[in-house]
Amino acid sequence: MVEVNLFSALAVGAVILLLYHYIAKKYHYFLTKPIPCIKPTFLLGIFDMVVLKRVELVFGSKLLYNSYPDAKIIGYYELTKPTYMVRDPEMIKKIAIKDFDSFTDRTPVFGDAVPADSLFFNSLFSLRGQKWRDMRSTLSPAFTGSRMRYMAELVVKCATSMTDFIHSEAKAGRRLEFNMKDTFSRFVCDAIASVAFGIEVDSFRDPENEFYKKGNETQKIHTFKSLATFVTLRFVPFLQKVFNFDFVDANVAGYFKKLISDNMDQRKKQGIVRNDLVNMLMETKKGALKYEEPDLQVSEGYATVEESHVGKSTHSRIWTDNELISQCFFFFFAAFDNVSSILAFLSYELTVNQDIQRRLYEEIAATESTLNGQPITYEALQKMAYLDMVVSEALRKYPTATLTDRYANKDYVFDDEEGLRFVIEKGKTIWISMLALHHDPKYFPEPERFDPERFSEDNRSKIVPGTYLPFGAGPRSCIGPRLALLEVKMALYHLVKDFNLQPSEKTQIPLRLSKSAFTMQAENGVWLELKARPKA
Repeated sequence: MVEVNLFSALAVGAVILLLYHYIAKKYHYFLTKPIPCIKPTFLLGIFDMVVLKRVELVFGSKLLYNSYPDAKIIGYYELTKPTYMVRDPEMIKKIAIKDFDSFTDRTPVFGDAVPADSLFFNSLFSLRGQKWRDMRSTLSPAFTGSRMRYMAELVVKCATSMTDFIHSEAKAGRRLEFNMKDTFSRFVCDAIASVAFGIEVDSFRDPENEFYKKGNETQKIHTFKSLATFVTLRFVPFLQKVFNFDFVDANVAGYFKKLISDNMDQRKKQGIVRNDLVNMLMETKKGALKYEEPDLQVSEGYATVEESHVGKSTHSRIWTDNELISQCFFFFFAAFDNVSSILAFLSYELTVNQDIQRRLYEEIAATESTLNGQPITYEALQKMAYLDMVVSEALRKYPTATLTDRYANKDYVFDDEEGLRFVIEKGKTIWISMLALHHDPKYFPEPERFDPERFSEDNRSKIVPGTYLPFGAGPRSCIGPRLALLEVKMALYHLVKDFNLQPSEKTQIPLRLSKSAFTMQAENGVWLELKARPKA
């Protein structure tokens, strides 16, 4: 009996030892590469650095980026998976733009086990290969400057509805103290409902409306729990089929599918035409939507990304209703958090930098005086240079997309043309940290200081290409920067026009970020007090 137990113990020990050596061998990958590598923790890789030490998750990439300040590219391990982070702006441009054909896709989350009916994984963000190319060229015409002119009319109504509501609160004798993230979430909800879904929603006067509640539910993905689930399934993809996991709750997905399908059916039957995304998606099914080159005489903002050749190409693919619905849903999903977050951070910076707020108000007042009492137009908004500077700086300091990845679809020779040359094998992931680049004092001196002058006409030439990437870079960049900028600028214009933003007892100064969210979120919200400006 003793001998049996001893043999069993030795057998278990041998298995554990073999398993240890098998896993440890995975950490030899970067030993053959001429680049620095962050020392991994066994089984965890770098996740002990960014998770177990409980730093703000969004700053995890910044921590990695700063580990080797002089390196152009570094290596690290996600659990046991070797991964790269590119730090050099020239190589970022090369990988994202010049050599894009080697990095056309994002890293697959579940391998080939993508749920066929998933809204998230059938969206433009997640599509791969030729299907992504075709969808990009399908959707690009919907986001040109000429289309934004029509959408601007819809966004103006939502922005004025927001400020009218705040004025009504003041008339009712209520104190104008708001959590600005919540306030702007309601504005964005109404704007996207109108611009993308073609429905009228009033989330200020009907705060518990179904559309807003379902929108809030889509944001559960930004929690630490969701990140843990994502990491687990990424490295054990077969569990996706076992648990039928999707980032979007089935009830929420069903609600949006029915909403858009019913909307499209009603328009077909009644011949309704509206200048919104649903109408544009319906046009794509008929092949009637064509890409229009932007008006070069109208500046659309420093942060805007020019559409690549991919978005301007043509194809003959026929899309299903579900594939088109997925795109409409994802625009709401992305804008609901990203646009409201940048607006909340912007309102905070204007509050603690009253001189910047005063200068912005002066530009708004000057613009307003030229409108003869009419709503502001898309063209007038684009002419506001200081507004664009303020928004551009907010996107630098608080990039809502803190990271982007590229997946090597074939072996790639990394060559900086200065002596660093090696192969990145097919299947490896490269990360680019926009947050770290935007906060690198080498490119943006005093990065924690909010300074719109960085983006003045005189200073823009000093910005190193490849270091300012609020919407990503290359053909795989965000498709909707014009719409996002339109919403941000329109909301800011109307709010600052009517109200002075001031700190309240709840305002956290300095602002601290949440440690449990992996997008940029204020720890306790952005609470401010609004004071109505005297009528001119």
